[in-house]
Amino acid sequence: MNYIWDLLIRAEEQGLSKEDIYFNFAKTYSPYMELSPQLLNAQHIEQYVEVNPYYRYFEIFKGLFHPDHEADLEIREYLLDVVLHFLAEIDRMQGMNKREFYIRFMLKEIEADVFGKQVKENISVFTKKEQEMIALQILRLYQTGDALYLLKDTMKRLFKNCFIYVKSEEQPELLIYIGQKKTEMNERKIHLVQDIFLPVNFHMEVYWQIHFGIMDVEETMKLDQIALY
Repeated sequence: MNYIWDLLIRAEEQGLSKEDIYFNFAKTYSPYMELSPQLLNAQHIEQYVEVNPYYRYFEIFKGLFHPDHEADLEIREYLLDVVLHFLAEIDRMQGMNKREFYIRFMLKEIEADVFGKQVKENISVFTKKEQEMIALQILRLYQTGDALYLLKDTMKRLFKNCFIYVKSEEQPELLIYIGQKKTEMNERKIHLVQDIFLPVNFHMEVYWQIHFGIMDVEETMKLDQIALY
């Protein structure tokens, strides 16, 4: 991790926003590195990050921290932080492809209540990677219209050991065995997937740690371990 854009991406993956990161002019730094962390192999992101702004941006910052200039240091440090954040965003935009632009746009639509208040509230329990996966699945929904397949695919991405059964007799129905403990976070994830991908004519039942019984499947027919259907 040697660049400011890389640090901001890692920070977001650890639950920090870019506003939580403050760039400072490094007191001592290597001329071969943009970031100057105390521990080169540290995995934890510090909020106050020392930077060598001359590594890539000498023409921009060459006069900002001249050793003979002692006045207005606080303003100069603030200006450094603002400009480096701006440059980091330019770096990230230049490295994005068309799909990543669409994913960002879709996440902004969710935050703007386009998909409803409940979806906006529930997206917050997903990790950054899960949010991007949900946005990509919504894009695929617009492209293919195959809501049922995308619901099943999304559930399997979120809950690795889940099983999904489709019942088409009388009223179409989905039976989903999660294989995990029922928690508020997991419930909210399922509600979001249901709100976006469940076809209107389908009913969905969720089973958590106890599977419903299936004839001739011994693993689901154990005494005191059978959910009622």
